[in-house]
Amino acid sequence: MIKTGEYRGATIIIPEAVVAELEAQANQGREIGFSGLTELQELFQMSEDNIIELQFAGNRPSLDQVKLSSGGEIDALIRNVALQYDALFITSDLVQAEVAKAKGLDVTYLKPQVGDFSPLSIDQFFDEETIAITLKERAAPMAKVGKLRDTRLIALRDTPMTEYELRSMAQELLERAKRDPDGFIELEKRGITVVQIGSLRISIARRPFSDGMEITVVRPLVDLALDDYSMAPEIKKRILGNRRGILIAGPPGAGKTTLAQSLATFLADHEFIVKTMEAPRDLQVPDHITQYTALEGSMAKTAEALLLVRPDYVIFDELRKNEDFNVYADMRLAGMGMVGVVHATEVHDCLQRFSDRVDYGVLPQIISTIIYVTQGEIAKIYDLELTIKAPEGMPDDAYIRPVIVVREHSRREPEIEIFRYEGETLVMPLARSAGEPASLAAEPAVPAAGPGENVAWRVAEKEVQREIGRYTSGPVEVRIINENKAIVYIEDKDVPAAIGKGGKNVSAIVNKLGIGIDIRPRSELEAQRPVEEEMQFTGGIRIRLDRKQLVIISPENRGKIVDVFAGKEYLFTATVNEEGDILLAKNSTIAQEMIKRYNEGETIRLRPV
Repeated sequence: MIKTGEYRGATIIIPEAVVAELEAQANQGREIGFSGLTELQELFQMSEDNIIELQFAGNRPSLDQVKLSSGGEIDALIRNVALQYDALFITSDLVQAEVAKAKGLDVTYLKPQVGDFSPLSIDQFFDEETIAITLKERAAPMAKVGKLRDTRLIALRDTPMTEYELRSMAQELLERAKRDPDGFIELEKRGITVVQIGSLRISIARRPFSDGMEITVVRPLVDLALDDYSMAPEIKKRILGNRRGILIAGPPGAGKTTLAQSLATFLADHEFIVKTMEAPRDLQVPDHITQYTALEGSMAKTAEALLLVRPDYVIFDELRKNEDFNVYADMRLAGMGMVGVVHATEVHDCLQRFSDRVDYGVLPQIISTIIYVTQGEIAKIYDLELTIKAPEGMPDDAYIRPVIVVREHSRREPEIEIFRYEGETLVMPLARSAGEPASLAAEPAVPAAGPGENVAWRVAEKEVQREIGRYTSGPVEVRIINENKAIVYIEDKDVPAAIGKGGKNVSAIVNKLGIGIDIRPRSELEAQRPVEEEMQFTGGIRIRLDRKQLVIISPENRGKIVDVFAGKEYLFTATVNEEGDILLAKNSTIAQEMIKRYNEGETIRLRPV
């Protein structure tokens, strides 16, 4: 207004309470405080150029008034300055404007601007192929350009960015976010501010959060309709039917959010009431789809509000924390249609994250369909169903139990089974066919289990071997003791590297795989291997010695109780097991007596009782 001449020559009065508020915000590292101080500096420069007269008036707020600021105490101090000077009161705070009008003040309310805006300074760095830009002080501006499957990083200019440039841009972005109806400040913490302006998600970082001022801008480059996807008919059949628990899974940058936007628009166009839950809100959806964020910092509270609103479908982008998975499950079990977005490199990773947080028995009610996305395309669609059977690959005597079978929709072949085993929920990928896409078969192949072998243990063994192998140069031998523990033998010299300083390496592997790991040197394993020695007594009886046991071998007396004699002297009575052996602890008195009699050349004989 001053620059256009409307208030040229006017006296601008700044209440000291405003200065104190901006100073407090800047001390907290909030970008809005720095932006306000920059604005004051610009007003001071105008007064130096005799364009306006600048005055500071009123008192700084006391500690008690600061404590009551949420109740409007500091706002009252600001209004009192306007009353004292009988001045025109200018504010962009709606509540402040209404209270000032009630007090009889002459108020100019700067409401959100409607209409065309002048271009932003950051627009100079964008063209039609730019996906994201990174602007940092003392570094050349960089841009990521290209398409989803082919991106590259380029320098936009040779001259490094200056802090002055970045501060000016940050102020402009904050002002636009406050004035633009499609703009809002999504997050503001000490040293970081996240702003959404239309389709642009902008993060502004400064010290102490970052080592220098930085502005990062990301924008969606692809906007697809559901019909643009090759498997659109299959998805439509599910979301318009009764399979309304949908998860979109895939690695970062695969196009999950773009697909979620397409689903939201499709559902809204087919007479469904659609809402979204996002933190931050970056889905690009039509205006008639309301976008909600975390209410008072909690998605659980957002869910409570949405359960009262009762939409037909909720798009949840994206599930990360324990609370998010529980909220998704609760809303789905309440009968609401849900589309969730989850980061997962493999489908079974996504299911494992859910099964760790909710009872696996209700998984098919929560998740009916999983859409796996990679490189912007739908690679697979999976359906979940609950059945009663013996899990695949378990021992022959495994009893039948509830098993969730995950099938690929086109071949209807089971690819994953989820079941309970000895108190643990196992998400077990089954053997994949030779024609499986490489994107879904990235993990090392697990050899087919023979009769009586536990496939889950074989999978765990391979995973542990792979993770430990990152820190070792020699062989890695893994022995799975139970579902919760594995013993790993490695070369003695590799043990410190595998454990890491303070155990950080092995702790990271334990947290990643969810199984306890006991790392031991290979020399210990060699010491445990039995060194067997067979001896033949006079009279035909054979015994076998190893490090722990003495075994009397008598297959002809299998299952019988026998007396053992040395010559005519009775030594002891024992039972011959089904393998035809009598087992004695090597360090026992009887075993030592047997070894003594052998050394003396005595005849040992057995007589059935």
